[in-house]
Amino acid sequence: MSPTPHRSSGPRPARRPPALPIPPALPLRRKRPRWAMRATMTLSVVILASAGIGHSVVSSLDADIARVDPFKDMKNRPRAGHGMNVLLVGTDGRDRITERERRRFRLGGAPCHCTDTLMIVHISEDRERASVISLPRDSFAQTPPHTDRATGRTHQHPLRINAAYAEGGPQLTVRTVEHMTRVKIDHYLEVDFTSFMRTVDVLGGVRICTARPLKDRFTGLDLPPGTHALKGGQALQYVRSRHIDADSDFGRMKRQQRFLAALVDHATSSGILLNPLRFRDVARAVLGSVRADRGFGADELLDLGRAMRTFSPSSSEFTTVPVAQMGYVVKGIGSTVKWDPVKAERLFRAVREDKPLATAPRARSTAVRVEVAPQQIRVHVENGTTTVGLAKEVDAGLAATGFRTTGRPTTAANRATRRTVITYDPRWDRSARSLAAALPGSEMRAVPGLGPTLRVTAGADFREVRRVRAENPGQGEFGVVRGDEVGCS
Repeated sequence: MSPTPHRSSGPRPARRPPALPIPPALPLRRKRPRWAMRATMTLSVVILASAGIGHSVVSSLDADIARVDPFKDMKNRPRAGHGMNVLLVGTDGRDRITERERRRFRLGGAPCHCTDTLMIVHISEDRERASVISLPRDSFAQTPPHTDRATGRTHQHPLRINAAYAEGGPQLTVRTVEHMTRVKIDHYLEVDFTSFMRTVDVLGGVRICTARPLKDRFTGLDLPPGTHALKGGQALQYVRSRHIDADSDFGRMKRQQRFLAALVDHATSSGILLNPLRFRDVARAVLGSVRADRGFGADELLDLGRAMRTFSPSSSEFTTVPVAQMGYVVKGIGSTVKWDPVKAERLFRAVREDKPLATAPRARSTAVRVEVAPQQIRVHVENGTTTVGLAKEVDAGLAATGFRTTGRPTTAANRATRRTVITYDPRWDRSARSLAAALPGSEMRAVPGLGPTLRVTAGADFREVRRVRAENPGQGEFGVVRGDEVGCS
């Protein structure tokens, strides 16, 4: 053991470090040098710490993600735009559903192995806006040239857009969407029935509002008017139902958009994104039950989480691809939905250029939400009392809130009507309920064969015409709805 040297009181002479051997020149590599990797890791830790989420909390999340490669060997892709584009795919996969869940939520039957839901989610470059565009699953699509997995032949052909997944999996789905929209997809997220229910449950449920009863015997959904906290299985019924009204798949897409807006609102207002452990639990549940491309991991989820911390419901906007023709029949395929080529191009150009889809800020409305927009409802008013000018007052009030009144009120045969009555053809019951919301306390009477014009007999109880608006009014060329317009009041 060598003795400990005595410490000198005087200045220590400077020492020259030993010369290091000069390494031979190395070939250039694409791999990031170690110092850059260390610097990146250090920066990541600092950023995560400043976001209130420790690196150790999320470092293990990547291992939980099931991977898929939807971009393999893809060529001639659209140019990258600004912001980030995620293709959100909902499949009808139900392999991990229990028998009890199958029966309870009516998930029986063989899956078609196709996509139930297709959405492009655009996150703006400044991370202050999310734009969600629904692609109808029956959209008429033309695939790019691709190799058929069954025959090995390269070909191009028309199909319904949801069939691209069954034919060529995630890769053909991405290629077809990019081919039709010219929007470059940066990330791919795939959710099946099980992962959807698990995500909703770990969030503690999502609050949904409805102004009318929602009942679908195919999915088992049965919601009375009001506010409901939906857990996983019931939420799945809500977003799957397409037999509630005549809107079919378009009504279902609106409900999916409404649900996604409510989910974003819940995640941003409940403190989940500010609580590292809660965020870890939610992220683990989400990432552990989805399939994603190899480039989407914990860092990307954290990036979205940090962006969403400043989100409000009005930060998100929702729309559906503009449609030119429903029931567009294609030989060998059947009935499809044909996009409006001019409006669709303008919509996707806005996405590529990272522009808001909504044209202007909309003031928060205090009007009562109804099923059918008043502009679509034709009304004739008659006076059922001896009060002079009452029918004219009701007609003017309804016209002012948007109803298509005849403008020529008349006098009813019975001049002693105590209660205001709405007479309607049962085929226009949704319009009648919307009109009743504008006339508080009115009575509804169904008269088969009356036709599309509803009749209001103003009674002695009339007090006011209440302002109403459609549940999803939309605005601008693309009918954009903001998150605060589809959430609960």
